[in-house]
Amino acid sequence: MVRYILVLSAILLSAAAAAFGQSPPSLPTTFRATTIHSPEGAEIFVRSGGKGPVVVLVHGYAENSDSWGPLAADLMKDHTVVVPDLRGIGRSSKPETGYDKKTQAKDIRAVVTTLGYDRTSVVAHDIGNMVAYAYAAMYPDKVERLVVMDAPIPGIDPWSEILQSPGVWHFNFHGPDAERLVAGRERIYFDRIWNDFTGDPGKPDEATRNFFTATYAQPGGMRAGFAQFTAFSQDAKDNKIFEQTKLIMPVLAVGGEKSFGSLQAVIMRHVATNVQEAVVKGSGHWLMEERPAETVALIRSFLEAGSQKSAQ
Repeated sequence: MVRYILVLSAILLSAAAAAFGQSPPSLPTTFRATTIHSPEGAEIFVRSGGKGPVVVLVHGYAENSDSWGPLAADLMKDHTVVVPDLRGIGRSSKPETGYDKKTQAKDIRAVVTTLGYDRTSVVAHDIGNMVAYAYAAMYPDKVERLVVMDAPIPGIDPWSEILQSPGVWHFNFHGPDAERLVAGRERIYFDRIWNDFTGDPGKPDEATRNFFTATYAQPGGMRAGFAQFTAFSQDAKDNKIFEQTKLIMPVLAVGGEKSFGSLQAVIMRHVATNVQEAVVKGSGHWLMEERPAETVALIRSFLEAGSQKSAQ
C-alpha cells in the first residue's frame, strides 16, 4: 500500500507539472505496443511505428523507452522505429537474472526478429550503449549503423580510470541494503544522478523526473535497476573478448560537451574501425532532455548518410 501511494503521488506530481507547461516524455501515440518473449527469460515491452529502414532505440538508466520521444517522432517520418524497454525497466518484466549486456543483447535480437526484421541501425544512450555494443559485437552483420551516446563501455579503456571517479558512485551502489535505503526515496536517489550529470540544472524537468521515478518505484524496479550495475564485472570480461574483433560498421560517437564530450569517440575507437565523432555543445549527459533538437539532427544526418549510400 505504501509503495502504491508513492507511485500515485509521483503521477499526481507529474500532472501538476504539466499544468505549468511541463509534460512527461512519451513516444508518438500512433506507435503500436506489444510484449515479446525473449528466450533468455524476459518479457520485453516494445513500441514501434513509422515506415522505412528499421532503427532500434536503446534507452539508458534513470530513464525508459519514453526518453526517445523527440527522436522517435522525427525518425518515424521515414524510418520504422523500434523502441523497447530494457529488461527490468519500464513495462518489461523484472526477472531475477540476465542483466549482463550479452543477455540483454539477445533480448533485443528477439525483439527485432519477432517483429519480422533482420538488419537494422541501432541508436543507444547510457547503459543502452553497453547493450548496443554487445549487440553489434554479437550480430555484426545485422547492424547497418551504430550510434552511441555519452557513456563508457565496461572493460574498454579508460574504464579503470572512470571507475576511480567519485562521480560514478552509483556504479557500486546496489544490493539489498541499497534497495532498503532507497525504498520510498527513489526521487532523492535519482535527483542525485540527474543533477550530477546534467549541464542544465532545470533538465530533466520536474514532470520528466516524476515520470521516470514512478516507473522505477514499481515493485522490483529498483532491484532490477541496480542489477544493471551489478553485471558490470561480467560485462567487462565479455567486452575484453568482443574487443579482439573490431566493429566495421559506421559508428557515431556522441558526447555532451559538459559530460563525455570527445571521450565517447576515444572509447569507441578501441572497439571499432570507422568512428565519427560529435559533441553536443552546452549539453551534459541527458542529451534528449537537454539538447533534443541538436541531438536529433546529428542522428538523422548520420542515418541518412547510410540510406544515401544504400541507394547508390
